[in-house]
Amino acid sequence: MTGVYARLSKLWREKPEELKQLMKKRVIEWRRQPAIVRVDKPLRLDRARSLGYRDKQGYVVVRVRVRKGGFARPRPRSGRRPKALGVVKHKVNVSMKEEALNRVRKRYPNLYPLGAYWVASDGLYKWYEVILVDPHHPSVIADRNLSLPAKIR
Repeated sequence: MTGVYARLSKLWREKPEELKQLMKKRVIEWRRQPAIVRVDKPLRLDRARSLGYRDKQGYVVVRVRVRKGGFARPRPRSGRRPKALGVVKHKVNVSMKEEALNRVRKRYPNLYPLGAYWVASDGLYKWYEVILVDPHHPSVIADRNLSLPAKIR
């Protein structure tokens, strides 16, 4: 007899046809949304719970879109301002997941990321969900099971 979270993780590993169709529809919607979107609930509850997510105040779930491709983008030949070159999007020693975490850290500087996990990908993008926690929220401070670094608390 397996538990609910074991079944959820098995579902995400094996991906039945219904889940593939559902994710295809979702990815089409997500492409039109901004790169960083705050969501109400995590899509993969098993992974979120394993990272420390709890469904209570002080916990935030964010979906991040990262462009796929290698770090070495060809430098454009025509004149552009440096911001629009698009050469510095990917770093050599940083994975896509770490890049998603860094972008969320920049957007939400007051929140502490617990971790991230892959949600979906298509030909152009990868989407990750990042679990964030507000270290100064009373319900998080009262949570003895959550272990945050001492410098944050």
